[in-house]
Amino acid sequence: MHKWIDISLPIHPEMAIWPGNPGVELEASQCLHEGDVCNVSKLTVGTHTGTHVDAIKHFIENADDIASAPIDRFIGPARVVEVSSQREICLDDFDPSVIGKGERILFKSRNSVDRLHESGFQEDFVHLSVGVAQWLAEMEVPLVGVDYLSVGGYEGNVVDVHHELLGNGVYAVEGLVLTGIEPGWYDLICLPLKIRGGDAGLTRAVIRPRETSV
Repeated sequence: MHKWIDISLPIHPEMAIWPGNPGVELEASQCLHEGDVCNVSKLTVGTHTGTHVDAIKHFIENADDIASAPIDRFIGPARVVEVSSQREICLDDFDPSVIGKGERILFKSRNSVDRLHESGFQEDFVHLSVGVAQWLAEMEVPLVGVDYLSVGGYEGNVVDVHHELLGNGVYAVEGLVLTGIEPGWYDLICLPLKIRGGDAGLTRAVIRPRETSV
């Protein structure tokens, strides 16, 4: 039996944050070394910090919050697809003919190879093109994952890509760490926090190699 592999980012105050989003603050409210009976901390964090799932309402008016997201979208077979794109993932950067309708797709790019997640926010990360977002929606993909903080580009197509995905019911998992992960089929678990009214939910994403898609 293959072991589960953690592909999520650790949460800490020095981690990369999307510009304008809340930073991470972790402070003790009770401490054993100060005589309290246990350690308890206060965590302040934005909903789109680190590895997280976008709710449909993130960009779509009057849409479902993250607490309403169907659980089965986030558990099951997922295909890791590696692309050589330097900035924007287009349809000619991978072979779409091998991908079937309804498959979960996790894109691995130079974001993981160059370990962009280990430094401050990088504006030139690899992201989806609007064309690929439209194709994913047409393929009825239930979930697409990317290896940086957004499916769309910084100060670029970020709004259009999110609208194409979320507006068609495709959930986006952002902030995956696919360094060292080979292309192929995996079991995926990435359940977002159940936040009533939330526009996203932080998640602990894990994968396990499998032989086939089903």
